[in-house]
Amino acid sequence: MKKIKSDFFIKGIRCDGDLYLPEGVNNPPVVIMAHGLSAVKAFRLPAFAERFVEKGLATFLFDYRTFGQSDGEPRHLLNPFHHVQDWMAAISHVRNLPQVDTTNIALWGTSFSGGHVIIAAAKDAGITAVVSQVPFVSGFSSIRLKSIPDIMLATFYGMTDYIRTAFFLPPHYSPAIAHPGSFAAMNTEESYSGFHSIMPESSDWENKMTSRAFILLAFYSPMSYARKVKAPVLLIGGKNDSLVPFAAVKKTAKRLPNCEFVALESNHFEPYTGARFEQSIKIQIDFLERKLLKKSIAS
Repeated sequence: MKKIKSDFFIKGIRCDGDLYLPEGVNNPPVVIMAHGLSAVKAFRLPAFAERFVEKGLATFLFDYRTFGQSDGEPRHLLNPFHHVQDWMAAISHVRNLPQVDTTNIALWGTSFSGGHVIIAAAKDAGITAVVSQVPFVSGFSSIRLKSIPDIMLATFYGMTDYIRTAFFLPPHYSPAIAHPGSFAAMNTEESYSGFHSIMPESSDWENKMTSRAFILLAFYSPMSYARKVKAPVLLIGGKNDSLVPFAAVKKTAKRLPNCEFVALESNHFEPYTGARFEQSIKIQIDFLERKLLKKSIAS
């Protein structure tokens, strides 16, 4: 496997990217990958990418603006609509890479980015396939899982962040993860330990995100784009997911014109590691081999 630095720019801001290439494969299909809410590409995405590369697929991993090794200020500016713009820029970048089959591209998203890839595929009819794992599909449905006190605090902090921005003050930040009983974007029983299970030991990740995200999430609905997706989609939901309602994921699957829906006996974070990872990655590899490699052979 060969790893190449491959950054791209959006609105003058550099997004950090890595291209993984399989050995001995000319012009391989490529899978574009990015992470979920407040996470960065180093958080277990290479484990997925390496398994795809073993099967002869190239992978391109990137971090959103203001996150990870990417540039941009203020740091940890969490805006799903900006994330989708980053996805579209990443797709354009990959289509100009000489090392891969630029006509044979899959999008791979998980959690927050699991919703982003649905929107990106709806906007780009040239995408060959989509993998969406435990996807965030509806801000409204996820908000309904929160307690009333948390919803009130999220609204207050979100408005505080917007007011501070209007007066050119530094952003108001909220924690991305916390234990139950403490306020955060993700504070269910599985959230704190689950998030840490995907972090490398040497990570310098900061547990913070701009609070305006809470307002933006209420208006973010990848589910509403589902019917516009022409590419085949593998949608993987967790029956015990405490952050994304399984019913909403199942509803999204019914709206997608060409969808393979898989329900795992898992929570939100289990598919990243251990036995659930092995179960999920096997399903994903089978799907990508059928959709990407067979297309590659046929062409």
